[in-house]
Amino acid sequence: MINFNSVSFAYHDQAAVVIRDFSAQLAAGEFHLVVGKTGSGKSTLLNLINGVSPHLTGGLLAGDVDIFGFNTKQFKPRDLAEIVGVVSQNPRNSFVTSMVEDEMAYAMECLGVDPKIMRQRIDEAAELMGLTEILQQATESLSAGQQQRVAIASVLVNRPKVLILDEPTSALDPAAAEEVLAALQRLVHDLGITVIAAEHRLERILQFADSVIYVPGNAMPISFGDPAAMMQMSEITPPVVQLGKRLGWNPLPLSVREARKFTNSIIQKLNDITQVINRADEELVASTNAVSVRYGAMQALKNLNFEVYKNETVAILGRNGAGKSTLLGVLAGLVKPLTGQVQINSQDPAKIHGFDFIRQIGFVPQEPADLLLHPTVQQECLFTDRTAQLPKGTTAKMVSQFLPELDFEVAPNDLSEGQRLLLVLALTMASAPKLLLLDEPTRGLDYDAKSRLLATLRCIGCSGTSVVIATHDVELVAELNARVVMLSAGEVIAEGAAREVLIDSVAFSPQVSRVFSPLNLLTIEEAVDAIKLAG
Repeated sequence: MINFNSVSFAYHDQAAVVIRDFSAQLAAGEFHLVVGKTGSGKSTLLNLINGVSPHLTGGLLAGDVDIFGFNTKQFKPRDLAEIVGVVSQNPRNSFVTSMVEDEMAYAMECLGVDPKIMRQRIDEAAELMGLTEILQQATESLSAGQQQRVAIASVLVNRPKVLILDEPTSALDPAAAEEVLAALQRLVHDLGITVIAAEHRLERILQFADSVIYVPGNAMPISFGDPAAMMQMSEITPPVVQLGKRLGWNPLPLSVREARKFTNSIIQKLNDITQVINRADEELVASTNAVSVRYGAMQALKNLNFEVYKNETVAILGRNGAGKSTLLGVLAGLVKPLTGQVQINSQDPAKIHGFDFIRQIGFVPQEPADLLLHPTVQQECLFTDRTAQLPKGTTAKMVSQFLPELDFEVAPNDLSEGQRLLLVLALTMASAPKLLLLDEPTRGLDYDAKSRLLATLRCIGCSGTSVVIATHDVELVAELNARVVMLSAGEVIAEGAAREVLIDSVAFSPQVSRVFSPLNLLTIEEAVDAIKLAG
């Protein structure tokens, strides 16, 4: 049992209270989902459970948090290590060894576990998480899904009663996310472990939750209760719930399966969407011709041909390790092909430098914080204005569109991951590059932030800038209705309009498409309009 008793918390360097007077009892052996906007305080709430806040982060804690009888004011995180296991947003950053088996053994070594017991626990955790075949594999060679499962297994070996996860599926492709969530379900149902996860991509995880903790932010009261009740009151809901609210479905569906109960009787009355692809402007902006890239023994791209035209938005989909990020790196001139040619506006991107580069190519990597170099947001904006030779204030205006409530005197490293991503995207787009390359732009973003991103990308697509997005977010691709290029093992396995490619995919079809299958509807608006037309 986890008890929050009139808990309030504020950081020493911030005047605002992050958590205010929260009381709840989280039942043992259940899956508890924490939802809220970017920067609302979800991670802070998780940190309160094992005492990271305030013991390591600093801050003022009022009230009590009790974990199976242990009060976090009296016990520090190291004292709770055998009770509470934590898996961070970026598991790879937490790895301290070079081999999977060694990584799983490390935490037990720190606690002085007997070597004979260690061997047994590693075998059991590896079997539970499906890692038996890769125990001798290097952690650097793992896919994102494998990294996530190794991080969870490395915590499970200490037999915790509580497992805390921050954005467990944010970096995973749909199939890998399903594997991780299935493993978490086994922990809850078979082992009785209490799982508490904060996640933005609710379309993946909501159906597994026994309860939802809604953190609205701005020190507003936190709500806790049944998932359906929380979704009724929450502004943050996945597409299937939004659809249910729009159409007045009762009870409110939380999964595709529940929503199909409402659509099975009306699908025959509805019609497919007819789409005509009209690419009147055939001006080629970027291309690869028979490009191959190899990392040691791994073939990242294999004789790849790829084209992007003016005003076009292209979404690159595929499993973790399919070659999506490598393709973006090639287009940005950051990755040198082993064979083949790359052209950006008839130039080799590796030979475009300085001012010409930022006018030609905008690149936002998976780790946007790597591009933030200055102590405040204001200084980042001024630096971008000078570098891109923009009128003073141009970049700040763009940042305000993405983050309207942002304090420009705050340090970029003090922002949440989602806020940092939006900041870097705004800094990049201030220069109006002809080709914008985005690597997982919605990772860590709440639905409101993603809506702002969608609106911006739609405007960019009509302004002369071509956009290439590598993503696992099929809901984003559906809303953009972009041209889709599906990669597998560095090769193109499918290409075409989103309506064609996504509908035919088992793993990458959006929630609305699954609810209305076999029709080719992609978005909530299309579904609502189709039902209205059918009467």
